[in-house]
Amino acid sequence: MPQTALTPAIRDEIERLGRADIMVGIPSFKNAATIGYVVRAAQAGLVQYFPDLRPVVVNSDAGSPDGTGHVVVETEPPDYVEQILLVRPTNRLQRVSLTYPEIEGVGGKGAALRTIFEIADALQVQALVVVDSDLRSIVPEWIELLAGPILKGGYDFVAPLYARYKYDGTITNTVTYPLTRALYGHRIRQPIGGDFGVSGDLVKHYLELDDWTPDISRFGIDIWMTTSAITAGFAVCQTRLGAKIHDPKDPGSDLGPMFRQVVGTIMRLANRYPEKWLSIRGSHDVPAYGFERIIEPPPLEVNTLRLLSEFHAGSLTLADTWARMLAPATAETVMELAAEAGRLEDAARTRLGLGGDVASTTATTLEMADAVAAFHFPDDVWARVVYDLIIAARDPKPSLETLVAALVPIYFGRVGSFVIENRAVPTDGAEDRVERQAREFELLKPYLVTRWNEALAAEVAGAAEAEVEFAGSADAEVAGPAEAEVAGPAEAEVAGAAEAEVAAEAQTGPAEVAGPAEAEVAGPAEAEVAAEAQTGPAEFAGPAEAEVAGADPR
Repeated sequence: MPQTALTPAIRDEIERLGRADIMVGIPSFKNAATIGYVVRAAQAGLVQYFPDLRPVVVNSDAGSPDGTGHVVVETEPPDYVEQILLVRPTNRLQRVSLTYPEIEGVGGKGAALRTIFEIADALQVQALVVVDSDLRSIVPEWIELLAGPILKGGYDFVAPLYARYKYDGTITNTVTYPLTRALYGHRIRQPIGGDFGVSGDLVKHYLELDDWTPDISRFGIDIWMTTSAITAGFAVCQTRLGAKIHDPKDPGSDLGPMFRQVVGTIMRLANRYPEKWLSIRGSHDVPAYGFERIIEPPPLEVNTLRLLSEFHAGSLTLADTWARMLAPATAETVMELAAEAGRLEDAARTRLGLGGDVASTTATTLEMADAVAAFHFPDDVWARVVYDLIIAARDPKPSLETLVAALVPIYFGRVGSFVIENRAVPTDGAEDRVERQAREFELLKPYLVTRWNEALAAEVAGAAEAEVEFAGSADAEVAGPAEAEVAGPAEAEVAGAAEAEVAAEAQTGPAEVAGPAEAEVAGPAEAEVAAEAQTGPAEFAGPAEAEVAGADPR
């Protein structure tokens, strides 16, 4: 993790607090309308369930312009909570609201949580509970449900187990739950839930890790925490919190940045810890704490036509990127599905009497889903898409951020298919479909392992070939001058002798043809000159050519 960036003001606040046994951290940004209720619930939970511990509530804010921090400080004081609960705690509850420092220029939920981690570690807390600041369903019991397994059961990481509406939590349902389950074998239903409990030991482990990225400073923090706890062997459990009611988001319009940050992080972690998942087969249940609640969460409207429209539009601009990051058969199927989504969405707009802007339609989710009921994105195709991206993330070109961004339209298509398929079933029926998809990820894991091993073998072979080529060029560079030096004189000697012989033949040949008479007439003087003519060129040619040959044998 990056070096501490705590400001002097935060350090002074830590020194003032001294020590704490249990801490509730609340990251926030522009949550003035909801954070007061969250703070009251947290205070009540600490007083009611842990009256003998030293408690503290810390709000880590991004500098909200709506006065979020003031709401935290001005919320009813702890003595009011003590009166309504008829509990007299041993230690007075402390509250702190601060603006967290960015991490290397990047702010977000992860940066807020890092500040909370550092404060918790400095205060030497036994248990840290973190809750979202936009919650409307939190009750005091949540504090006990998230901290109890740590303080009483010896667990280190407590993930939430919610009752959520069937269209809520689409990133969880389509990516983080099935992929975490298939990779690491843990059936953690909400690995990016936002509300969780962490032991002091695990907080310290988080602060010691060196794999922090800008995505983790934002929304990648939750899956990073879950995966880091699993891969390091910490004790993990879930806790039943009932329904999660918060500010819901339409996956087609609000979740693009979150999707990129979460999926980018889970891809990096899969490539960082292959030894933790390559040998895993199947999955196992994770212990659940707390009483099961049967609550029907509030409904959520989803613009199905927009999801299919974005999927089709992506195929028109991202086809080359899809071809690079997906296996050929997978890419071909995805392109066919995108074309079908475009045809069905166009026909649905005509049927519903909509214009070109599907984003502003007043049609209900059910009406839109009925209009495109023929569209279906199969579970196995989606699993292969996600697995192909893990392979592409080994050596992403041009970057992992580009590949994950290119996945967003395909994700929209998959979510659109899920909404269509579950439009007429209750939430528990939709949950069965989520489980079916998770099982498909498990069944297809050998596909991922095979592709991973093939990619690894290709990389090893490529590295070995490059090493051989490098060694060969180095040998040639060293051997070239030596061979030339050794070969030069010998070749020169041979060449000189050969040329001398040829020159001699050229001189003696005509003389022999001319016969003894002409030689005799020429006389001794001309014979001496002729002899010099024969021997001179031979002696000259040898050394000169030998010198040239020795200097550059090429």
